[in-house]
Amino acid sequence: MGRYILRRLAILIPTLIGMSILIFLMLRLLPGDIVDIIAGADAQADSASRAKLRDAMGLSDPLYKQYANWIWDLLHGNPGLSMRSGKPVGELILKALPVTIELALLSVLIATIVAIPLGVISAVKRDTGMDYVSRVVGLIGLSLPNFWLATLFLLFTSKAFGWVPSIQYIPLFEDPIGNLRQFALPSFAIAVQLMAIIMRMTRATMLEVLNHDFVRTARAKGLQERIVVYRHALRNALIPVVTVIGFQLGSLMGSSAIIEVVFGLNGIGNTLLQAIFNRDYTLVQAAVLYLAVMFVLVNLIVDILYGLLDPRIRQS
Repeated sequence: MGRYILRRLAILIPTLIGMSILIFLMLRLLPGDIVDIIAGADAQADSASRAKLRDAMGLSDPLYKQYANWIWDLLHGNPGLSMRSGKPVGELILKALPVTIELALLSVLIATIVAIPLGVISAVKRDTGMDYVSRVVGLIGLSLPNFWLATLFLLFTSKAFGWVPSIQYIPLFEDPIGNLRQFALPSFAIAVQLMAIIMRMTRATMLEVLNHDFVRTARAKGLQERIVVYRHALRNALIPVVTVIGFQLGSLMGSSAIIEVVFGLNGIGNTLLQAIFNRDYTLVQAAVLYLAVMFVLVNLIVDILYGLLDPRIRQS
């Protein structure tokens, strides 16, 4: 297992290098820069003033030099200062980090707890009323955009109960009840569509595994149906499901921006969105690279889970 993990870790280095180059170059392709935004409202800002400001910010240097300086600073634990606010980028990211991580983990946890048992039941009771209801609910869940659900939840609770979640982050360990109240609506808004995806994948893989010879052999030995389903079939069916969950968890770290904006949560997605509007290169580069690292690490965890669920994978 150790060699299996080391092989996966070795792949991370070229992956992260390629991601950093892609992030850096794509950001430079955006029209305009922070100097245009800062000086845009100043009618007296001439070309010389703009050029001087770009020199001060290091934006006049060749791209290779800008990239090398950025990577050098990152390797020394210094992601730089925000071009817009002047605050340390690391401080801004660490402040937004708990919000996004908790939102993503809660959403995946809610979706997984509901979707996997529902998918198993739907597969075991194929073509029954329960199966049809689960499939219809899954289709509805896939059809509902999470930002629309988030807006609907917010309007309903504000109109019906006169209550809206706090926009000031409540740390989990300081006030667990207040924290869960704050994250309940946004997490559920994200989890609805994710539930449908995981449930449909679980049902499809379970139907395939239940037709395999080893399942029929287990039943022929007289094992209880519960043991056949959960000990033999489900473990083999979980590999594609784990892939989906890992991919969705990694995606949620960045795609939750709209939900964060709707509920006024200052997470990574919301911070990144504002930084893109402001062309805050240092903050955008660090935030996007962080999201890329998180996505790669989640996929590494998925690869490790593959080896735990199926020993044949780590031996190959």
